[in-house]
Amino acid sequence: MDEANGASLNAGNGPAAKPERGKAVKLVDRVFDQILERIRAGNYPPDSRLPGEHELASMLGVSRPIVRDALAKLREQGTVYARQGAGTFVSAHGSPTTQLAYSPVKTIADIQRCYEFRLTIEPAAAFFAAKRRDEQAIQKIASALSDLREATSHQLHRSDADFVFHRAVAEAANNHYYTASLDALKPHIAVGMHLHGLSLLGPRQGLEQVYDEHNEIYRAVAEGRADDARNLMQTHLEGSRDRLFEGRVLDLSFK
Repeated sequence: MDEANGASLNAGNGPAAKPERGKAVKLVDRVFDQILERIRAGNYPPDSRLPGEHELASMLGVSRPIVRDALAKLREQGTVYARQGAGTFVSAHGSPTTQLAYSPVKTIADIQRCYEFRLTIEPAAAFFAAKRRDEQAIQKIASALSDLREATSHQLHRSDADFVFHRAVAEAANNHYYTASLDALKPHIAVGMHLHGLSLLGPRQGLEQVYDEHNEIYRAVAEGRADDARNLMQTHLEGSRDRLFEGRVLDLSFK
């Protein structure tokens, strides 16, 4: 593995993440999500000034460096922008009216359509993630994988950790079109992940297999094996779809 990216792995046991760094990464992600949710909810309209770092830190119960890192991520994706000497402001891109959105899931066919669409973007995102990942990106994927490992050890499936894993892989590709698509698909993906998780709790336990699939994707990304990362993500999504539909996908042709 490329040591320059700081990815240390334990063979057979998943990632060996540093607890303190992992905790900080999780805090930054949580604050990022909280601020983004308030922007999308309309609490902070386009071109309005966000509260200062000190006020946000107090509101969210974290330190100013955590808030600063979360704001930096929001600036990177174009949700906010800084005015020198004036503070941080919400960009038009951050307005709820400009967010990418899809029609809600209404039928089982929509779940299949969601998998179909994911198969067109997530393998490619994994490919570029393996090419462009850095230490922070690897740590974020590893943190989600650790949560999946813990849930699996208790014979549970955590849809939230599953989504965070997939989004972290997309984020590692450093292409905001991938992450924006997954964010817009989050409610739709959640339905499929929930049902898929239930299918893993039947007579033939499949949780360990699914964890292993995530672990292999993580290793391929961390080690810079782009083709493997793409193929493993493709196989994982196809497997999830087939497990959910028991190998009997619907005919979506227009009659």
